[in-house]
Amino acid sequence: MSTDTFDLTGQHVLVTGGARGLGWMIAEGLVRRGVTVYLSTRKQDAADEAARELGELGEVHAFAVDVATEQGCRDLVERVSAHTGRLDGLINNAGATWGAPFDDFPDAAWDKIFGVNVKAPFNLAKAARPLLEAATAGGNGPARIINIGSIDGLLVPNYENYSYAASKAAIHHLTRQLAANLAPSILVNAIAPGPFPTKMMKFVLDERGEEIENANPLGRVGRPEDIDGTVAFLLSAASSYITGAVIPLDGGLTTTASVTLFDAEEA
Repeated sequence: MSTDTFDLTGQHVLVTGGARGLGWMIAEGLVRRGVTVYLSTRKQDAADEAARELGELGEVHAFAVDVATEQGCRDLVERVSAHTGRLDGLINNAGATWGAPFDDFPDAAWDKIFGVNVKAPFNLAKAARPLLEAATAGGNGPARIINIGSIDGLLVPNYENYSYAASKAAIHHLTRQLAANLAPSILVNAIAPGPFPTKMMKFVLDERGEEIENANPLGRVGRPEDIDGTVAFLLSAASSYITGAVIPLDGGLTTTASVTLFDAEEA
């Protein structure tokens, strides 16, 4: 065993939604750290591209699977099982969003968003549990599940994305419940990212990028090394005494937020 507390060399980790955005940043960071990465995406061409590009850095297996269904989650774990008998980590990153005015917000937006953002992480945790338990039994400490939430599940967002924000609050709480039930053999934590330069955030950053940066205590949006470092910490021995936590990765947007209810001079 390495004496480096943060060493991930030789781990096997599954990243859903790993072909773009935060998932790509996570997968690339892990491959560079010597991790064998298994990633999922919905489209075959995206899976092929990810395998080709990330495969130049290390061992990567990419699968075109829709994790929005329970059967899709089972199929993904079965395909991973063809390559490994253990998973040191499961990173539930795949997500979907939907925005519409309150009066026009469709019922379908609830089923789709909760299916991907809440049901899929639960179903994947259930399907992958034997592989995660096998990694724990290998003697390198508890396996990990990392759920990717959002600061929209911590504070009321400025956009009308009702089902998305509610789903992220739900995955934060599901993280705590899973942590309680799967301890001590599997540690379950969540990351709640703020603004990052991803496809999902592109329209917001295009319209209000400067405003968003100025509103952030650190004066910027997230960078690949920010999510990479946080994920690496949660997968490493350094986090072996942490479970059920939701870590805001937002430059202080939520942790330093304040509300002015009235003008002090008028009091």
